[in-house]
Amino acid sequence: MVAVESTTLTERQLEVLELRERGLTQQEVAERLGTTNSNVSAVERAAEANVEKARRTLELVRTVRSPVQFSVDPGTSFDELVTAVYDHADEAGVKIDYCRPELYTHLYGSLDGCTKQNELTSPIEVGITNDGEVQVFTDAP
Repeated sequence: MVAVESTTLTERQLEVLELRERGLTQQEVAERLGTTNSNVSAVERAAEANVEKARRTLELVRTVRSPVQFSVDPGTSFDELVTAVYDHADEAGVKIDYCRPELYTHLYGSLDGCTKQNELTSPIEVGITNDGEVQVFTDAP
């Protein structure tokens, strides 16, 4: 097992997450830990925020480490974004790991929260690995 000291979680956050993963309710966790429901809720929220922050850090690092990187401005349509991904990959001699419909689906899922009506509402960074995997990083949580 990984030592909690090497993660972004506190011991209490890990304890709460483990108990919740085992199916205990917040009330049951509170009783077991000798605290209140609201405290368990706050600890669980903080733990989930730490997990999300760690996930986004990994996402950013993968994007930065990609050999092909480019920025995309708000107002860019999904059609323009998909074309830009293929164009940048072609320039670098990288074959994209997705057919066009799959790439649309991948990008749409990755950009949830920063699009409106098939258009970007915030800037994004795109990275393309040598294997043709497309990584996306946004400032949106």
